[in-house]
Amino acid sequence: MTSKERILATIEGKAKDHTPCTAWCFGFLAPEHLRWQRDGHKIKYWYSKRMEHIHTLAKPWTLEDDFKRVETWFSLGIDDILDVSVPWSQADDVSWQDLKVPAGQANQYPLLVREYQTPSEALRHAVRQTGEYHGQGWVIQPEYVALFEDYNIPRAAEHAVSSPSDVPMIKHLYAALNSEAKSWFAERMAKVKRFADEKGVLVQAWSAFGMDAVVWLTGTEAAIMMAIDTPQVFEQLTEIIAKTDYARTELAAMTDGVDMVVERGWYSSTDFWSPSLFDKYVYPHVAKLAALAHKHGKKFAYVMTTGVEVLGPKLADAGVDVLYFVDPVQDKISLEKVKELLGARIAVAGGTNALSLATGDPARICSEVKRAIEILGPTDRFILHPVDALFPDTPWQGVEQMIEAWKEYR
Repeated sequence: MTSKERILATIEGKAKDHTPCTAWCFGFLAPEHLRWQRDGHKIKYWYSKRMEHIHTLAKPWTLEDDFKRVETWFSLGIDDILDVSVPWSQADDVSWQDLKVPAGQANQYPLLVREYQTPSEALRHAVRQTGEYHGQGWVIQPEYVALFEDYNIPRAAEHAVSSPSDVPMIKHLYAALNSEAKSWFAERMAKVKRFADEKGVLVQAWSAFGMDAVVWLTGTEAAIMMAIDTPQVFEQLTEIIAKTDYARTELAAMTDGVDMVVERGWYSSTDFWSPSLFDKYVYPHVAKLAALAHKHGKKFAYVMTTGVEVLGPKLADAGVDVLYFVDPVQDKISLEKVKELLGARIAVAGGTNALSLATGDPARICSEVKRAIEILGPTDRFILHPVDALFPDTPWQGVEQMIEAWKEYR
């Protein structure tokens, strides 16, 4: 079977040659013998185009690098997936000015400011430029205030949505794709499809932000308080985001070469939202996007690393085909419970964790892999995957041990 055939069979709960294994890369430091050269320099750190549009890398990662990563993983016998990040647009009459306020008595760090002029009103978004160095391979804080960026949440001096009056402006800043963005996506997908067809690799398009966008725009605590204190305003914000998520998902689902669309949900779990708030503000939009993907013959995946025991069955009810992830380290649900609740309803990825790989403890890694395959493998809906990615501090020794254990027990 090709990697794509194996993963699709897993999603559909069908028989396959063995349990698939994938590993996302978020700055993974590859061993010397697996590196390739670009422009006369060896590519040491591996990424994915999943990160495009929402993260800043210290060094460029090209589409050709994505292709080389796939080929390299395949050479080791494990599976891989090509990621495509669907862009979005802003209203034609939106403009902005970037400012930098030096550090001073009033502010410990320089302040990066982006002032938007929208058809509604002006909007100000300000973030502290902390400048810390996390080490090679990690994403870095950009030199401007991106609308969507994990760095913004703890460093915000003024969130993009800092009051209810800011909400209506978001529809101008996170808008459906214009012709230029659609052309970019079509050109990208033409290249991806040619490679994917030749190599037999699954393609997934990241097309929806959901509650991740809410938290990026408002901050964590403010998002939760807005949902409780001003539910009408919060619903307006979620509807604006859902509208553009739908447009991005529709484009991806209609595009030849896309096999699955994915919604981010790192900020949608029970770490942030009660089940009742999830039911009200998340579930309906997930169900709508899943139905849209299925209408066009595509699979639909959702990313959520904690709260699986409570929210996993809801995602299955919504029509989600793949749950990223089942995490034996961060989440409190047992693999037996996962099998009981989800085994016949939804494909799950996970079973081990990058933190486990970082220990370099062969007994721990082998035990996690063996147990995950023994418990979840018989469902025919399990993908072994270190949750949630391989990072710059994930040692090759741990990855190699995971691969060896997987090959033994798959």
